Amino acid sequence: MNAVLAPEPLVFVDLETSGANFANDRIIEIGLVEVDAEGVREWSVLVDPETPISAFITGLTGIDDAMLSGAATFRQLAPTLLDRLSGRLFIAHNARFDYGFLQREFKRLGLDFRAPALCTVKLSRKLFPEHHRHSLDTLVARHGLRVGGSRHRALPDARLLWDLWQCWHQQLPSETIRCAVTAIVGRPDLPPQLDAALIDDLPEAAGAYAFFGDDGRLLLSRRSSNIRQQVLAHFTAANRETPLVRDTWRIDWRDAAGELGARLREIELQLAASPSAASSSPWPRPAADELCSWQLLQAAKGDFRPQLVVAAEVDFALADDLFGFYPNRREALRALRKLADAHHLCHRQLGLEETARGEACAAYRQKNCRGVCIGKEAVALHSARLLTALAKFKVKVWPYKGPLALIERDEFGMREDIHLVDRWRHVGTVHSEEALQACLANGPSGLGFDPDIYRIIHKALQAGKVRIRALPPFSP
Repeated sequence: MNAVLAPEPLVFVDLETSGANFANDRIIEIGLVEVDAEGVREWSVLVDPETPISAFITGLTGIDDAMLSGAATFRQLAPTLLDRLSGRLFIAHNARFDYGFLQREFKRLGLDFRAPALCTVKLSRKLFPEHHRHSLDTLVARHGLRVGGSRHRALPDARLLWDLWQCWHQQLPSETIRCAVTAIVGRPDLPPQLDAALIDDLPEAAGAYAFFGDDGRLLLSRRSSNIRQQVLAHFTAANRETPLVRDTWRIDWRDAAGELGARLREIELQLAASPSAASSSPWPRPAADELCSWQLLQAAKGDFRPQLVVAAEVDFALADDLFGFYPNRREALRALRKLADAHHLCHRQLGLEETARGEACAAYRQKNCRGVCIGKEAVALHSARLLTALAKFKVKVWPYKGPLALIERDEFGMREDIHLVDRWRHVGTVHSEEALQACLANGPSGLGFDPDIYRIIHKALQAGKVRIRALPPFSP
């Protein structure tokens, strides 16, 4: 075999599956083209998914239940398949799909599957950036490839990838392809304290990741649309000597279907950090017994005044007329003073200082109050100005009678996250109706109110990018 075509052992992979969901669907056919110094070998096999397949999948692939009856299960094929894949560059079209399905199937058996993976969609985009479409059918037509066998069958599609690989090497310098492959596969040198196998474990998925020091201290936490890409970017040659790289001893991550899940995962990682990490984190979180908000109460007709309330005593998801979140009383008072000065509000009327009846407050003496404290401005007018100043800080009351399921799918339709939310609390994320019902059976959430979770969920509801499913109220 020409060393230019196979500078390392390669395996071109295509799978047919019972559907596109990692959690619920199974592999029904595997096709491999193995390429190495000894030549080219093909292998394909039907796989019994141990569940009926849909008419849609039969129409797409031509594979039906009768064909799969008597086929080997993935458990039976796993040792042979693992041997064929090991030590090779895993090449697939939309590699995230094929690699993810195989990894999930092996994981069900308690087996650890890792391999460097190359996506031919990404490679095509790098090699031919002038084109906008890179589906396999588009590439077949663009490069004049001949389809030998049925499309949407595993081995013919794996053969097409091998043909495409050879075609690209005829059209472009091998160095151009090699550099593009290196950029996509991304295998930088990790510092010695990190396990090199980490590179193969990182998912090409949305989510969040965190770097920790040798003492468990949280060094960095970020969300990402592609965990693998963003984590490995920290370890490029240009960043190798940075304090972050030198001090990182552990990397953790949690994948998600999309942006909402990534934001929630980031908070989960921060909360999972050790107490020492949390205390030194750049994202300090308020203690539950100190979190507070201003609640606007009516002292008399037309006379509205702010009163400080704490989350330990009031459910911020259900209380009316709350404005802003503050980690403690000191910060709440500082914010109210700042608001008062910006809008020429009376310190006495806001409860920020005590003066005798009819005596001017300090802000009026500094010409920054319009005189409600001495009867110069009507109380109702001051209240109206206070409401206007507070409006952008208003906390939205939970608008549903019961909890919500916020359903988020990834861009390929392969993963579906069901975020269970109860009164602005994130109860958990599940991947099936059975798991959702199990969570609901536990009753109302006992979690404390978290202002960051509130903001994330409120923003997601406003954006309308996730499907909303209202759930029945919990039984009394």
